[in-house]
Amino acid sequence: MAETTIEWTDATWNPVAGCSIMSAGCTNCYAMRMAARLEAMGLEKYKGLTRKSGGRPKWTGALYLDEAALSVPAGWMKPRNVFVNSMSDLFHPDVPVDFIRKVWVAMSNTRRHTYQILTKRPDRMAAILSNGFTVLPNVWLGTSVEDGRVLHRLDDLRNVPAAIRFVSFEPLIGSVAGGHLDNIQWAIVGGESGPKARSLKPVWVDEIFDMCTDAGAAFFFKQWGGVNKKAAGRSYRGTTWDQMPALSM
Repeated sequence: MAETTIEWTDATWNPVAGCSIMSAGCTNCYAMRMAARLEAMGLEKYKGLTRKSGGRPKWTGALYLDEAALSVPAGWMKPRNVFVNSMSDLFHPDVPVDFIRKVWVAMSNTRRHTYQILTKRPDRMAAILSNGFTVLPNVWLGTSVEDGRVLHRLDDLRNVPAAIRFVSFEPLIGSVAGGHLDNIQWAIVGGESGPKARSLKPVWVDEIFDMCTDAGAAFFFKQWGGVNKKAAGRSYRGTTWDQMPALSM
């Protein structure tokens, strides 16, 4: 577990490390850079997960299943929001269903915590969780949508049995005007940050804000992003939007 500066959660928990590039939103993935840094620091868990390509780290596709990490949440006495697998994707095709089940047991046994799971593979998430998995009230399930080319993930997410469904529109690199948030309770919106950040157009944020209003979904604006994300800030329409979903929604 690690404390985090991610605005919409309190901590990260990584029972899996490593991933593979899925779509355009992965191009400047912060987790690839972080994994390379952690390997350079000598952490065995991240060894061989990235390689240098074009002067930058890229996923190799290798994964590390961290059995020891499964017991970590039981040691956290204070309830917290936990982003699961910030350094991977729990529903990557190479994560065995048996291991996902172990993660489910760990979350079920620690219901004082709220777990937030994001995937770029909501089709696999829906298929697996519809087959013998219990819907846990403390587990929120979401997908990442970066532009209109991957709007089909919203439909896949609606097929996921979940107490709370959410979408991370981050990094938002294009319009998602063709989508809607029916049966989805929360939207996180953010621009890409870092030295090669792609720009975020305000109209794209407006589109999602309107979707949230129409669907009654909570709206969380994380950042405008850019090379200097702190300077760009996270104010939208003159205020800070930190809305969170409620189980009653």
